[in-house]
Amino acid sequence: MNDVAPSPEDALKAAKATAYRIETARRLFAGPVEFRLSAPDLEFLPAPDVPEIAFAGRSNVGKSSLLNALTGRQGLARASNTPGRTQELNFFDVGEPRVFRLVDMPGYGYAEAPKDLVARWKRLIWDYLRGRVVLKRVLVLIDARHGLKPVDIEIMTMLDKAAVSYQIVLTKGDKIKPTALAATLAAVAAKTRTHVAAFPEVLATSAEAGTGIPELRAAVLAAAEG
Repeated sequence: MNDVAPSPEDALKAAKATAYRIETARRLFAGPVEFRLSAPDLEFLPAPDVPEIAFAGRSNVGKSSLLNALTGRQGLARASNTPGRTQELNFFDVGEPRVFRLVDMPGYGYAEAPKDLVARWKRLIWDYLRGRVVLKRVLVLIDARHGLKPVDIEIMTMLDKAAVSYQIVLTKGDKIKPTALAATLAAVAAKTRTHVAAFPEVLATSAEAGTGIPELRAAVLAAAEG
């Protein structure tokens, strides 16, 4: 494999392209972002008329907080101290006219949830992943303090089998030291490379500190356009 450093001109072009996408995404998310509906079953899904980007993660990974930070609206997604509160697919329209949708998926991996409820969640998620033609990417959220857990690997394997493109996003990056964050980032990236449907770049974010949020917005926009 040839690791040739880009020329200064190419590096400048790449930097300008990145800055442009980040600014475009910022303006888009600064516009209308509205809750559309909650779907407890596939028959309630909205019409597949725009691209969708879904967010998945263990309960208490900070999914609601990240969605609120991403959109700049603190009350958009409901954060809860009760793990497993989100039991439906929640859809949010972005842009006017609508450009794409964000999909808040039920949290997974909460040990105290009843087994029949967990089974229902898994069926809902699997059926959505397999059959949603407008689903462009799933963002799998991982707590930076804990890294990948067996249940995360299970979800990644499910996405591989469903042939759904997904990207790993670390949350709560401000809760650990920079050296520990870098180590977790490297370890997760290495594991991600062994999964066929995984997008190669891993993003590190903090909803509280705002770090990585502009890059995440740009990644969402790129996935929706892809």
